[in-house]
Amino acid sequence: MSQPRSVTVASLGIAQTLAWASSYYLPAMLATSMARDLDVSTPTVFLGFSLALVVSALLGPFAGKAIDRYGGRPVLAATSFIFAAGLAILALAQGPVGLFAAWAILGVAMAAGLYEAAFATLVHLYGKDARGAITGITLLAGFASTVGWPLSAWLELEWGWRAACGVWAGLHLLVALPLNWMLPSAPSSPASPAAPLSPAAVPMAPATTAIAPAPEREPAQSSARTAALLAFVFAVTWFISTAMAAHLPRLLQVHGVPLATALVFAGLVGPAQVAGRLLEYGLLRNIHPLVSARVAGAMHTLGALVFLFVGVPAGAVFTVLHGAGNGVLTIAKGTLPLVLFGAKDYGARQGLLMVPARFAQALSPWLFGLAIDRFGAGALWFSAALGALGLTALMLLQGPRRAQVRPA
Repeated sequence: MSQPRSVTVASLGIAQTLAWASSYYLPAMLATSMARDLDVSTPTVFLGFSLALVVSALLGPFAGKAIDRYGGRPVLAATSFIFAAGLAILALAQGPVGLFAAWAILGVAMAAGLYEAAFATLVHLYGKDARGAITGITLLAGFASTVGWPLSAWLELEWGWRAACGVWAGLHLLVALPLNWMLPSAPSSPASPAAPLSPAAVPMAPATTAIAPAPEREPAQSSARTAALLAFVFAVTWFISTAMAAHLPRLLQVHGVPLATALVFAGLVGPAQVAGRLLEYGLLRNIHPLVSARVAGAMHTLGALVFLFVGVPAGAVFTVLHGAGNGVLTIAKGTLPLVLFGAKDYGARQGLLMVPARFAQALSPWLFGLAIDRFGAGALWFSAALGALGLTALMLLQGPRRAQVRPA
């Protein structure tokens, strides 16, 4: 008997929350303690994190191909063991060698255990009908920072950063592993994953009209152009997202926001991400994903400009707009390749599209930190300009074709 889709989404969502909280969001809370205990600088700890992102970028395409061939269950279950091993080695590290070895192993897990792998798993299972499931897991995992940051901070305060890493390792074995292993091993309908999702598959016209089917295949040149634009959009959005995750409280402070208020404003990002995803799941679910991506792509730049011109009173507006836009764009990373290219070879294609994004993500904390050191609050112009470039690339992508209608 096939597993209900809601159970699959809940299992993946919880496992993804653990994966993000124990990798992407780990250094923000533990880096200072790690650096002090290992007698290295804090930037060295973040360099280890960057190493993990580089490893993830290099291995991402191979992880996608493995999911296309074998399905998500064995791949994601294996990443539970790899996450646990990397965190355990990190907890036992005695110097920079152990630190970098642990982050390299975590990079292997991140390549096959974060959103791209989860999206590929859902496309393998549900094909063109995966959009709602993709939104569902991002709704749950949107609370990864909300859960991960306080839990890591509390564990570090009570028992130290090594114990915190050990607890996260245990959670991967006791919680994430069973959840990943209970995923369906094969799609319920063999034909479904191979069917392409055309723009006409999204309701765009009244029910009383019939929509002529879209061409099954784009010309090679158009496909290459679309892939290049998508890869650029993903790189820009991941750069901005990672820069804000690493530096948002500091950025708000250099703009004149008091520390306590900056923490409150920064805390709005997580709920705003979830709110954006709820909007995508509800109102925007019947809109072409490219349209919702364009709206979301404008939000960071719009919020940044309001903050730059209005000042401190607009800090909350900036963080909410950034968070909501980032939440919808996270879903777009899964749905846009599906709607533009179809479900065939989705995992491999997704892995390739995300390679530039992973490298941008690896460089982001360092480069944006330098921008803040050099330009202070003016660094926000940099991310606003990048957001505008990403929006331009989204506008250059071929949007929903005007439906060719004929009498039903």
